[in-house]
Amino acid sequence: MSVIVHSKKVKRKALVASLIGSSIEYYDYLLYGTVASLVFNKLFFPNFSPAVGLLIALASFGIPYFFRPLGGIIFSHIGDKIGRKKSLVYTLGIMGVSTALIGLLPGYQSIGVWAPVLLVTLRLIQGIAVGGEWGGAVLLAVEYTEKEKRGFAGSIPMMGAAVGMILATATISLVSLLPDAAFLSWGWRIPFVGSLALVLIGLWIRNGLEETPDFQKAKDEGKVSKLPIADTLKYHWKEVLLITGAKAIETAPFYMFATFGVSYATNTLKMPESPVLNAVTIGTLVSLFMIPLIGKLSDRIGRKSIFIGGTLGVIIFSIPYFLLLSKKSVLLLTVAVMIGYGLWSIITSVMGTLFSEMFKAEIRYTGISVGYQLGAALFGGTAPLIATWLIAKFNGSWLPAAIYLMLLGVLSLICVVLLKTMSERENSASTKDQSYLADKIVKN
Repeated sequence: MSVIVHSKKVKRKALVASLIGSSIEYYDYLLYGTVASLVFNKLFFPNFSPAVGLLIALASFGIPYFFRPLGGIIFSHIGDKIGRKKSLVYTLGIMGVSTALIGLLPGYQSIGVWAPVLLVTLRLIQGIAVGGEWGGAVLLAVEYTEKEKRGFAGSIPMMGAAVGMILATATISLVSLLPDAAFLSWGWRIPFVGSLALVLIGLWIRNGLEETPDFQKAKDEGKVSKLPIADTLKYHWKEVLLITGAKAIETAPFYMFATFGVSYATNTLKMPESPVLNAVTIGTLVSLFMIPLIGKLSDRIGRKSIFIGGTLGVIIFSIPYFLLLSKKSVLLLTVAVMIGYGLWSIITSVMGTLFSEMFKAEIRYTGISVGYQLGAALFGGTAPLIATWLIAKFNGSWLPAAIYLMLLGVLSLICVVLLKTMSERENSASTKDQSYLADKIVKN
């Protein structure tokens, strides 16, 4: 059977498509969190006290994390059975429509209780869509690239969360320059409805690509799984659980250094909000430069060793991070966030490629999506809440939150050490076969 070879132009287009798609998905997804505390508590939950309305608005930001595994299952089934391209077009389209509809929703004063009900429903749909996006974006980049360059390729879509966060923050900062009444009435809606333009660009680029070579090869050879989720859980449940645990040290720090860090610095330490948000933006920019560089480095020294190094870094830095924050210095806060995001970048840059190397092409989308999204649900959306609860429980002490982050690091360290790539498993099986033959020859 002939090997599918694509030109450098097609491979570059695949990388661009993976980055643009994941960036748009996360822009839409994180846009909600940026607006929740400014608008939604007033327009959609006005019957509650301001504090309770804010809590409900923020809870509606976190709840969809538990729907992301469902999205991973639904769209990875499409991706492993019909094709990566089809699944990615669906996730981007669904995300775009649901985000635009949020921007068009009437408030509580117009349609009563239906306003918050529809808002939360659309938010859940966003969670399902982003749950299916990540795995497809990673495979679009990795499966179009030769094996010796897949570390760099797999790092490109991992930049999507950082790009999305910067776009969401910048867009809201821009429209918030409007007078308060205008911003609350219609200004906040512009980024939501306007995201449709970005989605159309992303769909145009993705639709112009052929199916990934790895999936096309599996399809040509008749190896497409009839029920990918069943095959994955039957034969690779250990890998899924290990990926779920390994994900903890990537997803928890992302929200601890951003969402929780902002909340802790502004509410507990009473630091001004603007420099705190600027520190997060600077940290995010640091990650944009580091992720592709570390991804490229992983093609030389290996994905697992880099992941372990980054995890050890987070464990070691957990206490110094909170110590720097406690000084209430904008400069030290910025340094802490920059270092934190730098360590997070080391881990996230290799995660997509490392996980994709755990599975054969016919169940790869399902395997990486289910494990990754379970980890995001268990350790991502819950991290800021658990850290906040721990600090309140121990009378304002940050040490329990730091220890919690360290324990997640130990969990991930154990899981990633136990992870074996397809090539490692094949080499292990080959060694056992050779040993068996050698013993048989000696006995004879």
